[in-house]
Amino acid sequence: MKRGVAFVINGAVIGIGREQTMNLNDVEKIRTENPVVVNYANFVTPFLVANGLNAVGASPIMSDEASEADELVKLASAVVINAGAARRDGWPVIEQLCQSANKYHKPLILDPVAVGATEYRRELNFGLLERHQFDIIRGNIGEIAVLAGIEWQTRGIDAGDGDRDASDIVRECARKFNNVVIASGKVDYISDGNRVTSILNNTRLLPAIVGSGDLLSSISAAFAAISDNNFDAAVTASLVLSCSGELVDQKLNHQNLPGSFLSQLMDQLANISPEEIKAIMKVEEN
Repeated sequence: MKRGVAFVINGAVIGIGREQTMNLNDVEKIRTENPVVVNYANFVTPFLVANGLNAVGASPIMSDEASEADELVKLASAVVINAGAARRDGWPVIEQLCQSANKYHKPLILDPVAVGATEYRRELNFGLLERHQFDIIRGNIGEIAVLAGIEWQTRGIDAGDGDRDASDIVRECARKFNNVVIASGKVDYISDGNRVTSILNNTRLLPAIVGSGDLLSSISAAFAAISDNNFDAAVTASLVLSCSGELVDQKLNHQNLPGSFLSQLMDQLANISPEEIKAIMKVEEN
């Protein structure tokens, strides 16, 4: 059910319905609390994820050893499972990380990379969601549609195409798994099963960086670790990454320079302020 719409353009709220609230204090808080994020990482992107987490103020740990999983989770602040390159012999590690995260009540985040591509990936991701409670799921709209049981044409990690409204898809997925869902892309859609917030900030260079979605998953975990509300944490994470991308794109005069963009993105993530985000954020709420 539609609850009202509000737009935030250049820091000003324009629209109707419930009041837009946006608490960005965690952008500074994360740099003082330095939450530890344990990552079961996709081997394609650990360098980007680790450096991005460091940049925003978190402390990354990568692990694929089952014997240390419980110990690591106990000292950590949040756990991320990226299923993008998981081998079957790595499943015991994933299971132990998930069990320990639930046992110690640490935020647990799933990145179901290309879940619709093969039966193997479906078995892994749906099995994890059946056995463990994930606080946040972050994927592209095609991956989220597959999890929600909605027909969608996907191809590998591509978002694909479908007829359903993206807001409905993230809302249904969040209701199905009783958590917060982020469908990232040109627009980031975030839902807790009731409300949907859309982040309209975007740059063509962010999707050009392989692993930008993986980075958002881990940044979401970092903010969930210091927040009392997973929905707010997901919105803040999306704003931090998307607004940082826009600011770097502006500095590069919108040139197609993905290498320069990547290096400057780390700088921007390390220095972005709540005031910079408020000045450019574009948000729609339903």
